This record gives sequence, structure tokens and C-alpha cells, in this order.
Amino acid sequence: MKNKNRDYLLLSFITILFLFFLFPERLFSAEKIRIGSPFKEGHILVEAAKKFKEILEKESGGRFEVEIQAGVESEEKINELNSKGQIEMQSNGHRALEIFGSKYFCFNAPYVMKDFEHFIRVWEGSLGKKAREEVEKNGIVKYLGIVYRGLRQTTANKPIYNPADVYGLKLRLPTVKTWIAVWKEIGADPIPIPLPELYESLKTGRAEASEGDLPQISSFKLDEVQKYLIITNHLVQTGGMMVNKDFFNKLSKEDQNLLINAVKQACDWANDTMKRGENALLVELQRKGLQVIIPDAESFRMKARPTVEDLFKTEWPVTTWEEILAQ
Repeated sequence: MKNKNRDYLLLSFITILFLFFLFPERLFSAEKIRIGSPFKEGHILVEAAKKFKEILEKESGGRFEVEIQAGVESEEKINELNSKGQIEMQSNGHRALEIFGSKYFCFNAPYVMKDFEHFIRVWEGSLGKKAREEVEKNGIVKYLGIVYRGLRQTTANKPIYNPADVYGLKLRLPTVKTWIAVWKEIGADPIPIPLPELYESLKTGRAEASEGDLPQISSFKLDEVQKYLIITNHLVQTGGMMVNKDFFNKLSKEDQNLLINAVKQACDWANDTMKRGENALLVELQRKGLQVIIPDAESFRMKARPTVEDLFKTEWPVTTWEEILAQ
């Protein structure tokens, strides 16, 4: 009887070994990670997600399978799904910061940061640490990395040289109240429209103008519905690669490190790509027919200043504009 049991166990072991070499994927199902982005193919946040997928699937030996859901849901919806654990990750704008750490949303506001290097210094300092902790506590969403998206510019169907030229202009903006307040101060008539409706809103005339980073302007093909690209440089635009905290905490320490490392590599690649490619994107948009205008950018900054200063008192009381600029 003992010999029979031993032979049976040996045969079972050999069978499992045989099946493993023939059909390993059927014996071990990969851990699935869904990563959502409101942007379309070609946007740097989607490209960063694709790079993350490539790195994680390779370095985990196939133990992780990444599914990218791009250009389908709005920034708001993706952040909601991620915070509820209905998708594991997001490669998105800073909706999580706005909703779950609103006192720190100065990180993503017009005219606050000087450039990307300045943003990173502040983000990696004590203020950024507190902002990330606030988002994790309130939103169950954990920042794993930052992606540079370029400086935000303005598009329109008429030339714009100074704030007087935007007076009453129906400017498409995301549904971000602080951005709306700044552009109202400048003189525009902001029209809050979710990102998936951006192109159609400009095509139908619901909005006359828009603002956004060059990857957004390019990937949404705004050259088809706008004539002018105005270099306002009004916001140092970044995005985040984030993970649902509960999902992350359930992973082994080894797998957590795999995710962290894959995001870091993806963000480093995306940031280098964006910094090298921003001028090329500008040339490409000119080639597609957008006429570039260099306005009096300082006049826009000065017009916006009273509202930005007021927002630090009313919306972002955790710091001051002066403290940020000094870093």
C-alpha cells in the first residue's frame, strides 16, 4: 500500500511538472492590474502606462498582467474607480489631489510653479510629503510617481496677445474650480467640460478656445478645430501614476517593490521623453497648421495674480506663494 501511495504521488508530481512546462499560464493565473487614463493613445500619461506594463510584465516573469484603459472615462470617473478599488491604478491628472488633498492643490494651479525642476523640489519636500499622506488617508490612493506633461498653453480660433483678447472668450476648462477662478480673473468666460468632450465642444462651438499641455493638444487633434496656438506657459503640468492603497497593501513586499520600481522606470522614461520632445511637439503642431503666437505672457500672470494670492488664503492655507517660490 505504501509503495502504491508513493508511486501515485510520484506520478502526480511528474504530471504537474509536465503540465507546467507545456501550459504554465493555466496553472498560475497572473495578477491583473487595470490602469485607467482619460487621455488618448499618444499622450505621455498613456505612453507611461504602456512603458509600466512592459517593464512590470517582464520583470515579474508574467506574474502580473496589465490592462490599459485609455481615453474612455473622464479624469473624475477614473479617480473614483481607483479610490473604490474598481480599477487598481490610474495614470491621470491630479484629480486625486484636488478631491482628497484639496488644501495642497496649489501643486496643480496656474502660475504657482516656475518649471518642472521647481515642482519636483517642492513635491519631494515636506509639503509634497504631507500632500501625499493626505491623499492616501482620504482617498485610499497612493502616489507612486510623477509624469511631466509639459507647460500648458492656449488654443483659439482668433489671435490672442494679451488679457484683453480673451475677454468674454468661451474657454473650455476642466471642472476645476481654482482654474476657473484664475481664468475668470484674466477675463475669459470659462466653460467647464469633461476631457472626453473636449474635441466635440470645440467643433460644435460650445467652446471657442481651450488650454492644455502639448500632448493633450496633439493627441486630441485640436489642430482640426482650432487655428492658433498661444504660448501662455501658464501652468507647469504634471500627472500622477497612482495605485489603490488597499490593493497595494495586499501585495507581498517583493511585489510592492516590483510595482514601485516599474513606475519609477516608466516615469523616468516619460519625463526624459517629454523634456526632449516638447519642442518637437510644437513643431509638429505648426506643421499640422496651428499658427503659433508668442503673447505678452507676463501680462497674463499679473492679471491673474490677485486671484492666485487669494486662493492661497482661502483654498491652500497650508503654505504661501512666497514660500513655494523660495524653494
